[in-house]
Amino acid sequence: MPKMKTRRALAKRVKKTGSGKWKRSHAYTSHFFSHKSQKQKRHLRKGALVHNTDYKRIKLMIVD
Repeated sequence: MPKMKTRRALAKRVKKTGSGKWKRSHAYTSHFFSHKSQKQKRHLRKGALVHNTDYKRIKLMIVD
């Protein structure tokens, strides 16, 4: 049986935290900053955790 392969695109976008949760960055942070408020840009800089409903899908795509 062949080895399970990790989806490299996802592996570059998420990291595992010490408690076993998955950390991700926000979308909408690459361009068109002139029409975004300073508050929105400030909040987008911070990381976020992957939602509980997506854990099963991520577990299938990333081989630990």
